[in-house]
Amino acid sequence: MEIPDILINDFNYDLANEKIAKFPIGKRGNSKLLIFKNKKIISKNFKNLPDFLEKNFLLIFNNTKVIQARLEFQKKTGAKIEIFCLEPFSPFDFSLSFSERKCVKWKCIVGNLKKWKNGKLKKRGIFEKKFFYFYAEILKRNKDFQIIEFTWDNNLSFAEILEFFGKTPLPPYLNRKADEKDKIRYQTVYSKEKGSVAAPTAGLHFTNEILKKLSKKGVLTEEITLHVGAGTFKPVKTENVKDHKMHKEHFFVEKRVIIKIIENIENIIAVGTTSLRTIESLYFLGIKISENKSLKNFHISQWEAYNVKNHLDKKSAILEILNFIEKNNLEKFEVTTEIIITPNYELKIAKALITNFHQPKSTLLMLIASFVGSEWKKIYKFALENNFRFLSYGDSSLIFN
Repeated sequence: MEIPDILINDFNYDLANEKIAKFPIGKRGNSKLLIFKNKKIISKNFKNLPDFLEKNFLLIFNNTKVIQARLEFQKKTGAKIEIFCLEPFSPFDFSLSFSERKCVKWKCIVGNLKKWKNGKLKKRGIFEKKFFYFYAEILKRNKDFQIIEFTWDNNLSFAEILEFFGKTPLPPYLNRKADEKDKIRYQTVYSKEKGSVAAPTAGLHFTNEILKKLSKKGVLTEEITLHVGAGTFKPVKTENVKDHKMHKEHFFVEKRVIIKIIENIENIIAVGTTSLRTIESLYFLGIKISENKSLKNFHISQWEAYNVKNHLDKKSAILEILNFIEKNNLEKFEVTTEIIITPNYELKIAKALITNFHQPKSTLLMLIASFVGSEWKKIYKFALENNFRFLSYGDSSLIFN
């Protein structure tokens, strides 16, 4: 396998703290929009987005919903323990786990773990004028995460428990505690499927009014679901990117979306890096199905895209998926992906990308370079010099391939 040599220092830039948006802009949709097309940069307001999209462009949104994933406990000694829920362990399925009413097990990251040697932690709540208790206990300790068992003594679902006790899992670089406004603003207006511990932030700018304006113009929209994990904030600590281990994420796609992608294969726009990773992963899934009609392992590994010999055109690759799901009477299917998109990656499906401005030395910044090459430096220089706001609560860009 030929893995490209990429030095992470080539994707560094000076991001001053004051350029990071610590809070969302006053009104959703009022953020700035940088458009990069034909090597030219235009600065507009995000409300102007429909003016730069043509009829029959197909926007792919990620409809994942952020869960209140941060849980705070306090021991009798006064030590504070924070539990960051990552993904369900048992039951493994998100929807099943959220519907449980007595006990679940989750993969978690524990803050101040050294103060939690053993035993149960507990919190007390009041629901319908009755006291109840919520408990957490470590079942297994691993290098990167712990398996935590949560139990409670009332009839609330685990989804309701998280809403009751949990806090919005703001990115660590915001360096502040979540408030009540974050429950609404760190969530897209079209969020539906619970499971993310980080927002698909490119979608935070959209309002129902902007979506209606897009529809009126004839711009098409569809939704996939990719539950964003904490790995999205995982820094690249290796000098050479080929030594970096990419995180795994689950995504779900419905049959009707596959059909819509095939029908509009030349005009696909990804809303956010998670949507981009999903639709690009679909291409390689189609390749795998073409080689193995009885494929059962729907997984795209980190470097798989860089060693593909069977180069189907993009429409044929997605048709392989449609034929497969029709043959197996599927309306929806799940895939896991570790795909890493670097400047050496040749985009298969996406025509353009709507996205925020990303951290220095990050895999997401390399993903931008897959669209524009070294022009990313010009784009980011312009954004910095023209007071664009950076990162999750920052401003937006529309970048054409």
